Order: sequence, then C-alpha cells, then structure tokens
Amino acid sequence: MRVSLVSGLILSAAMFFPAAAQNYVAVGTLTCTGGEGVGLILGSKKSYRCTFSANAGPTERYSATVTKIGLDIGITGETVMLWTVLAATNDVREGMLAGNYAGAAADAAIGIGGGANVLVGGSTDSVVLQPVSVQGQTGLNIAVGIAGMTLR
Repeated sequence: MRVSLVSGLILSAAMFFPAAAQNYVAVGTLTCTGGEGVGLILGSKKSYRCTFSANAGPTERYSATVTKIGLDIGITGETVMLWTVLAATNDVREGMLAGNYAGAAADAAIGIGGGANVLVGGSTDSVVLQPVSVQGQTGLNIAVGIAGMTLR
C-alpha cells in the first residue's frame, strides 16, 4: 500500500508540468538538504542548504525556502532532494538559479519515504528543476499540493 501511495503521488507531481522540460538543455544538478519540521495541515515552510553543480563551471551554493500549500500533515526529518537543472541554453551564468520557483509537489513517508517536486522559475523564469529521482526523507508525513521555492 505504501509503495503504491508513494508511486501515485510521485507520478501525479511529475506529470503536472509534462511539457515544461521540452526544448531545454541539462546544465547541471541541484542538491538540497534540510527541511526538518512539522506539516501544518494546510501547508508548511522549510529551509534547505543547496549546491548547484554545473556540467561546465564552478559549483554554487544557495539557501532555499520551500513553501507548500495544500495537504501537509506530519513530521519529517532531514530531506535530500536532487534535481536536473534544465535551461533554455548551455550558457550557465553565476547566480542564474536565484529566484522564485513554483510547481507541483507530492511526498509521503512512514519511517523512510519519498516524493517529487517539479519546479519552474529562476532569475528570468527560464529554469526548470526536474526531479532526478525520488527525494529521500524520514518521518511520518503526507503532503500533496502546490510548492513554491525561493533560492538565494
């Protein structure tokens, strides 16, 4: 039951922006860790430490705040999220990921669980963060809704 619930949630989130990644180029990966906290039934706000590893160029560090609006019930431990960073061109500029993102989110955990967050935004709304794999988290939590993330 838990596997099918998590799979359904992930599929729902990943399909929210199916065309968003078309005509984009993979320019690197973004890894974020943190997010310990409590879901407040109608949403949550959590902080993360992020590292952008460009395919060509220096590594950049960001801090992120993720806000979820929708069903979010439970307690989560440290979460690790990994995205492929897609951009309109191969031109990776310093600070290009800074900005606001929005998209769909779904995750579930009973002990160890997972989720997916497809986000679109960035400094010129030209960056797509596509989940590489399921996020890993610990705790007892279920969340489905709209996610917003600010990278600084």
